[in-house]
Amino acid sequence: MCGIVGYVGAQPALDVVMAGLRCLEYRGYDSAGVALVTTDKMFTEKRAGKLANLEKALVDREHPTATTGIGHTRWATHGAPNDHNAHPHLGPGGRVAVVHNGIIENFAALRQQLESAGHELRSETDTEVAAYLLELETTRGADLTTAMRSVCQRLEGAFTLVATSSDEPDRVVAARRNSPLVVGIGDEETFLASDVAAFITHTREAMELGQDQVVTITSHDVEVTDFAGMPAQGRRFHVDWDIVAAEKSGYDYFMLKEIAEQPRALADTLLGRFIGGRLALDEMRLSDDELREISKIIIVACGTAFHAGLIAKYAIEHWTRIPCEVELASEFRYRDPIIDRDTMVIAISQSGETMDTLMALRHAREQRAKVLAISNTNGSTIPRESDAVLYTHAGPEIAVASTKAFLTQIIACHLLALYLAQVRGTKFGDEIGEIVHQLEQVPQAVRDVLATVEPVRELARELRDCTSVLFLGRHVGYPVALEGALKLKELAYMHAEGFAAGELKHGPIAMIDEGMPVFVVVPPRARGVLHDKMISNIQETRVRGACTIVLAEKGDEKVATYADVLIPLPVLPTLLQPLVATVPLQVFSCEMAAARDHDVDQPRNLAKSVTVE
Repeated sequence: MCGIVGYVGAQPALDVVMAGLRCLEYRGYDSAGVALVTTDKMFTEKRAGKLANLEKALVDREHPTATTGIGHTRWATHGAPNDHNAHPHLGPGGRVAVVHNGIIENFAALRQQLESAGHELRSETDTEVAAYLLELETTRGADLTTAMRSVCQRLEGAFTLVATSSDEPDRVVAARRNSPLVVGIGDEETFLASDVAAFITHTREAMELGQDQVVTITSHDVEVTDFAGMPAQGRRFHVDWDIVAAEKSGYDYFMLKEIAEQPRALADTLLGRFIGGRLALDEMRLSDDELREISKIIIVACGTAFHAGLIAKYAIEHWTRIPCEVELASEFRYRDPIIDRDTMVIAISQSGETMDTLMALRHAREQRAKVLAISNTNGSTIPRESDAVLYTHAGPEIAVASTKAFLTQIIACHLLALYLAQVRGTKFGDEIGEIVHQLEQVPQAVRDVLATVEPVRELARELRDCTSVLFLGRHVGYPVALEGALKLKELAYMHAEGFAAGELKHGPIAMIDEGMPVFVVVPPRARGVLHDKMISNIQETRVRGACTIVLAEKGDEKVATYADVLIPLPVLPTLLQPLVATVPLQVFSCEMAAARDHDVDQPRNLAKSVTVE
């Protein structure tokens, strides 16, 4: 959450910073602001609401021609989303400007110290405390880099701070702890950002920063130290996608574009994994012997990634026979989980910066568990702090509601399960090869679904005035039901619930009312008894007046009789069915949001990456 941009170079800083903020607005859109610095002058402008409000304000105001600047788009934590609390924040003399992502947990004590010393803070934010502390340090003679190191040693919590000073207009200084920050290295220009998307039009050469590091950038240099001032090194890497991947390319919404990109994302995540009859994963730094010692697997994740983990549990236990638990990362470390050196914890996070998941990972490492990350973001914190990494290759996902990241997480989990089966000998090589071959058919199966979703869009428009929707599933269809309900909550702001269908008669059936839409994910016919039980569930809802919207594999005539609306799916093995069953639910939610005049890509109160607990 919160998007940060910093720039030093030869171009007009305002143009660079504003373009970067447009690319990062998905990280937060409660307010936005910029600071431009020239010799002895600091210019700031900030506005509540979306970036367009800031752009309008800048048109109405003269501003200096500066080549150094910082910017911010906010997802509010401390303080209401208004002009006062928008970033940047200034120190007491207006010479230092700061933008911030994260939470300074001891800000109340620091604020009290400042107010006791006679300072009057103007906002409700924790960020302004950092701005005051930084400027006070420079008033005592410290340069901005030294001041940043000194202040960071006083702060508790998770934060990225980016600061500039009118006393040093040729540089920007930043620090990170448990919060994302990346450096972009151009030709006589240097960038800072929460995400490489902010500077990808200028350079694809980047540097990731380590934990508790301070970076000072000028137009021609990057200097990294730790908080104590000792020299440190960032890790250089090349970004393998360009700005075209982050643009709408003619689609009305990023979400529609990302739904359409799912076949390619799935194919890319599978590419190069099965070579010479054996699986090979990205950075499997755990030895085969270590993997054979695993006696339990725990998946930790949040939101949509949690649903990917629920699906993974079925595949892992079926193919490896290792007990697998799936935990909400936000609850994991607070319940004293039983983990040891024979436990593998799998942390799933698209951004690699999800704070709840990061804290769960660190707790697992303290208990000496083995940790493997599944992430879409190269060099982010969660992969960097894990023993092994499996990267998805979904490309940039801009819409807040996750689509292609979810499907690629499922594929990655399936690959991991097969890899463990390979190492532990629970599947023969030809069996693994056959399943991989089935996975390779999934991108085309998703294309087939996308070619037939127009009736789903029409259905969403017809149902735009409904107030509640239920989703039912069994086996791997249950997490699909949960994901379908979550998408509708996120985008359409309506009541939606996902249930394991067998639980329907244990309470939820009381919610069924005349005309209520009920989505039902039917297992493949090969599941036999489970398939027939789902038909019974459909009948239970239909006789009570529900409008049954049934997702079932093509040719399933038995279920067609009980469907008011039938959405046919390509025929796939049971464990792979979520990869096609999810897609119509994504399209339905997207179209429902559009029909209700909601912002599809930036739903209210949400941000793409949650980097605070």
